[in-house]
Formats: sequence, C-alpha cells, structure tokens
Amino acid sequence: MTGPGAQRHVLLVDDDPDIRYIAEIALARVGGLAVSLAGSAAEARVRLEGPLPDVLLLDVTMPLCDGPTFFRELRQDGRFAALPIIFLTARTSLDDVQGFLDMGVHGVVAKPFDPMTLAKQLGGMLGW
Repeated sequence: MTGPGAQRHVLLVDDDPDIRYIAEIALARVGGLAVSLAGSAAEARVRLEGPLPDVLLLDVTMPLCDGPTFFRELRQDGRFAALPIIFLTARTSLDDVQGFLDMGVHGVVAKPFDPMTLAKQLGGMLGW
C-alpha cells in the first residue's frame, strides 16, 4: 500500500478492453493515479504477486472466474484481507448492489460509467 504523499496505485481487472482503456485514462489522467491493468482473474493473480495496489477495481462478470468468486478467493488469503475491492458492474438493481455490499466490497461502480467522474467516485468511496 502507498505511504503518505505517494501516488496511489489502482489495479483494474476487466475482460473488456474498452472498459480498461476508458478507466485507465480516467484514473491516470483525470485522477492522477497509477494504474495497472488485468484482463482476467488469472492475470490479476500474477499482478498481485508484486506490491499490493491501494485498491482493486473488479469486474463482476468475467469468463472463467467472475468477480464475486475472485473476491471470495482473495478474502480467504490473509495477504489481501484489508485490500479495498470495488466492483464494476452493469448489474445495478438495488438487490444486486446490496448483495455485493453485503459480501463486503467497499463499493459498486455502475457500468457504463462516465470517465470524468470515475476517479471522483473512487476517491469518495475510499475517502481520498
């Protein structure tokens, strides 16, 4: 995790390259955050072997290993117990969002999102 005054690091996991591109621009250029990208849970596992990000943005619907499954897997590993995880999803009914929050995620961002407000939403959810 990042110390005081250092740039915050976001790991974004989404199988859609367009979402990764838009979010990377929004977070890096608008939000001033360092961004790492992964296109799958398997790729994210590799990225998480290095220094931990300050937050993980995780797509809910991905092939092979969806966001909720990967979230539960991470929470079972003590190294990631305190890692803030925010879901990215098009599933935004009140029941879906409440279900995600009940799992223990730090927040839910609706897709599609406006790239100019993504960094602001992220900062608001994490108190940055």
